[in-house]
Amino acid sequence: MADSSNTGGASLAGSIPGRALDSLRRGDIALALGVVSILVVLIMPMPSWMLDVSLALSMTLSVLILMTVLFIHRALDFSSFPTVLLIATMLRLALNLASTRLILAHGHQGTDAAGQVIQAFGGFVMAGNFVIGIIVFGILVIVNFIVITKGSGRIAEVSARFSLDSMPGKQMAVDADLSAGLIDEQEAKRRRKELEDESNFFGAMDGAAKFVRGDAIAGLLITFINVIGGMIIGIAQQDLSFSAAAQSYTLLTVGDGLVSQIPALIVSTGAGLLVSKSNNVGSADKALFGQLGAYPRALGLSSFLTFSLALLPGIPMLPFLLLSATAAGLAWMSHRRNAVAEVQAAEQSQQAAQAAQAEKEEPIASALAIDEVRLELGYGLLSMVNKEGARLTDQIKALRKQLAQEMGFVLPSVRIQDNLQLPANSYVLRIKEIEAGRGELRANMLLVMDPQGQDIPLTGEKTTEPTFGLPAMWVGEQQREEALFRGYTVVDPPTVITTHLTEIIKDNMAELLSYAETQKLLDELDKDQQKLVADLVPNSITVGGLQRVLQNLLNERISIRDLPGILEAVSEATSYTRNVTAITEHVRARLARQICNDHTGEGGYIPILALSPHWEQAFTEAIVGDGEDKQLSMAPSQLQEFINAVRQSFERQAMMGELPVLLTSPGIRPYVRSIVERFRPQTSVLSQNEIHPKARIKTLGQI
Repeated sequence: MADSSNTGGASLAGSIPGRALDSLRRGDIALALGVVSILVVLIMPMPSWMLDVSLALSMTLSVLILMTVLFIHRALDFSSFPTVLLIATMLRLALNLASTRLILAHGHQGTDAAGQVIQAFGGFVMAGNFVIGIIVFGILVIVNFIVITKGSGRIAEVSARFSLDSMPGKQMAVDADLSAGLIDEQEAKRRRKELEDESNFFGAMDGAAKFVRGDAIAGLLITFINVIGGMIIGIAQQDLSFSAAAQSYTLLTVGDGLVSQIPALIVSTGAGLLVSKSNNVGSADKALFGQLGAYPRALGLSSFLTFSLALLPGIPMLPFLLLSATAAGLAWMSHRRNAVAEVQAAEQSQQAAQAAQAEKEEPIASALAIDEVRLELGYGLLSMVNKEGARLTDQIKALRKQLAQEMGFVLPSVRIQDNLQLPANSYVLRIKEIEAGRGELRANMLLVMDPQGQDIPLTGEKTTEPTFGLPAMWVGEQQREEALFRGYTVVDPPTVITTHLTEIIKDNMAELLSYAETQKLLDELDKDQQKLVADLVPNSITVGGLQRVLQNLLNERISIRDLPGILEAVSEATSYTRNVTAITEHVRARLARQICNDHTGEGGYIPILALSPHWEQAFTEAIVGDGEDKQLSMAPSQLQEFINAVRQSFERQAMMGELPVLLTSPGIRPYVRSIVERFRPQTSVLSQNEIHPKARIKTLGQI
């Protein structure tokens, strides 16, 4: 039990230093301990050997700050400089107080009373004469306080003011770039953060300059106090002669002042370099030598003037000749470097011109590309797309989403361009460069239509609605309320174009569904459906065959959004046929529920006009050929009789407010549809297999 207890105690004792080391490794705890140590020095006395170490640390920290300022690329890269400056200033003032305590307490014992560092600085600079030391110390204070500190403080003050004044404009520029699409949201956030950091940095530097200024004043006052206080203590209390007291206390005081002022001068120089760096990017040597050595004429003139000074009587020739030769060499090197840069720039410009020329010559191949869907506008209608918040572009975007949801068809991008050859108020819709529809608009007016087809008793311009050819009228915006009150349909010009475009697209969806779009639809199916695709394509049917099936469905405005169900039906049909028409008919039968839902009216039933047995038999007998070679061969007179019968029956039902579908037997449905679509493309032709068992139907008559 005793051994066990001892072991546990040893491990506990060993873990305490480990935790202490872990705490010291953390930067926040180390910084807190450092700041507390500086504050302790202000209160507690410090032995001379520790003062030597602390003074060396202060000197090293100052050099490190200067070197960091010289090597950073941007001023914001050292944004913690104000905090570092405050800590360095507090360290020097604390060491000043510690050295003052040692000087006044032990200065009568000799020049090493405050440590060897202060003794070495005092003896080296004073050269045995305390008057020289006082003069050198005074000059250092003047250089630091009057020149460097005051100049850098003024630069920081002006930079902070300009940074704050220019911030709203810079933020607006960032917002403008974001709105124009030149940058993304992430880049905009980064730029705004950089502007905020820049403003905070220069504001902090304006205040930090006061630290350096106060440090210089404090150093001067501390030196004056040490000299006077040391003389009083040495003569009055320690019975030293005036010369001995002056020699000892002055050497110690001046040495202490130099040890504190030299690091202060180094840090002040670093602060001046940092605030004067401005917007220059790159280390200080690149910013300085890169700009001073960029002009060979300036270096050449400097060399000439320096050589002229060397020839004047009484002036030492050698130093000026060496400087003149150095400047001349730098001028030659700069000229050569600029010449090489000009040659490289010319080569790059020539390469860019050649690349641009190649791009200009290249469009022979790109000229083969055609626009799937294009909207051409006359110059009088350009305001619908050019002005801010244009509704036309927003409605076209909504149309693409609507078609994807309703038909499972992804509409290609619609290209909108002006066409100066069109009348001012005209537009043309093109599908694969071929005109598919056109119309005329009044950009600042409204189109009014009467649902009953009656005359419109409003003041305006009579016209024809371009999509369905209905009588309409263009009226002013001020008549909107009156038209709505009368129960008329009121639409704006962008909606007229969008409606026309919708109908044109639905009429041409089969043509717009390309091989690539079909493959894309297959690739975008869920992972659960990819096994079905892999089993079906290309073993049972090719992508091209599937494309033709989907085109057949879209040609009769049947949605292909349920693509998995369509693929399952295709898989079933390909087990007994490879005929695309037969496969399509099987798919339609599988989509019976969807098709019946699409044709169910407000009354909850499907209005039907059935094909009479006479015409059923006529079409059946007119189909000739076997297998995939089947085709309809009916006498033209008989076809004309059928067309007249269909037209009369549907017009009669339309007058009664019904929009029926034509019902046929499955075997002849494709052939009947091929005839009907030529004179009534909007009429749906269904087979008996496509009527879902749960669908409600209403037979309106026979043809």
